[in-house]
Amino acid sequence: MTQRLGAATVDALSNEVGVPAYDRTAVRPGIVHFGVGGFHRAHQAMYLDQLMNEGKALDWGICGVGTMPPDQRMRDVLQAQDGLYTLVIKHPDGTMDPRVIGSIVEYLYAPDDPETVLTRMTDPATRIVSLTITEGGYHVNQVTGEFDPGDPGLQHDLEPGAVPTSAFGLVVEGLARRRAAGVPAYTVMSCDNIPGNGHVAKKMLTSFARLKDPELADWIESEVRFPNSMVDRITPVTADADKEALAERFGIEDGWPVVCEPFTQWVLEDDFGGERPPFEDVGVQLVDDVEPYELMKLRLLNASHQALCYLGYLAGYRYAHEVCQDKLFVDFLLGYMDNEATPTLPPVPGVDLDKYKHQLIERFANPEVRDTLARLCAESSDRIPKWLVPVVRQQLATGGEIARSALVIAAWARYAEGVDEQGEPIEVVDRLRDKLVERAQHNREEPLLFVSDRDLFGDLVDDERFVQAYTSALSSLHEQGARATVAAGP
Repeated sequence: MTQRLGAATVDALSNEVGVPAYDRTAVRPGIVHFGVGGFHRAHQAMYLDQLMNEGKALDWGICGVGTMPPDQRMRDVLQAQDGLYTLVIKHPDGTMDPRVIGSIVEYLYAPDDPETVLTRMTDPATRIVSLTITEGGYHVNQVTGEFDPGDPGLQHDLEPGAVPTSAFGLVVEGLARRRAAGVPAYTVMSCDNIPGNGHVAKKMLTSFARLKDPELADWIESEVRFPNSMVDRITPVTADADKEALAERFGIEDGWPVVCEPFTQWVLEDDFGGERPPFEDVGVQLVDDVEPYELMKLRLLNASHQALCYLGYLAGYRYAHEVCQDKLFVDFLLGYMDNEATPTLPPVPGVDLDKYKHQLIERFANPEVRDTLARLCAESSDRIPKWLVPVVRQQLATGGEIARSALVIAAWARYAEGVDEQGEPIEVVDRLRDKLVERAQHNREEPLLFVSDRDLFGDLVDDERFVQAYTSALSSLHEQGARATVAAGP
């Protein structure tokens, strides 16, 4: 017997399922969040739910906002379930910890009614606007680091009198209306995997605002706080099997549950323009400087995901845990982390890096999470330039090792050819897919064409040591395959 998840049924769920211990009718929105996906629901929304279960932060409910066509499905599911969803923690031993999260109290799909979104954003009760809009959502030119206004949605929102449709357009219009009404600015809190995500959000949003209204941009620069953060929790795409297991084992019919690993971390710069929830009460690390933690995470965890996904996929694996239960690839990952990434990191207060690196391997090897390599391989053009290319640059500057990093980039180029080592097609998922595939298909006769894209790789193609390492790795991938290339070592 299953119960369709909703406000009327939540109290009737099995005792094995955690449910909100607070009165959700007493929760009031205080945060508007753009990008309600799996990660947000496994992370920020979960922390707020924990606070609410302690009788705190009831004025910090989340109003989720979607701006893209796929967000219509999230709207439909959350509205049908009164904002409730199940978060399922998957332990390596096969046990599952389900908990119904209740911190999302409203969901708005902006194209339905942008004015309602803007009304929520201009309400003085909204004190934080948070973002998980993916790395590409910040419209950064990968080489110059400057704002790229070329996106059609941004161009629309820059038209005089246009009703905003993009996340940037809505955030800036919300700030413009608060300024005009004399309402204090909200804090803009990025939760995306970008180095200096708060700094990036400030620079890009202010640059966008400057194209609309220079005086507004000046006000944003002086009045709006953009705290940096480092966020971490492996959250794979929800599969049909996850929904079926939830129904069979716990009797919950949930249109879009979230599955995740047990580990979670959030390091947050304590730089808010006004009030904030007492995040530290539920384990969030409030710090003055996030940079050491974010570099640790981006260059060890995120870049290691890139180091395992292309090579693992080419070698015939399809899940992260399969790759990380193979000693050959584990040794390669630890070699990358120890010899190439770690030398580029500043000291990280309170963290044992050796323990952290081995813990990463354990997390990646969790067979219950079933994180697909296809997910990790997606949108690489937004990831490799931010996570791995800086490691290569710094190692080149100091004379450090780069062979493993060069092999990872070569594996991306080989993957982007669109055919695996068995001759099966690869579905390349990337906003730059057409350009990447076109370049990659010339890998054999023009091996430097892929890395000559200066928008992604800058001047790496001009460095002889990188070129030698990259071309050697690419040639080996073609002639010997991924497994033999990794086995050959640096």
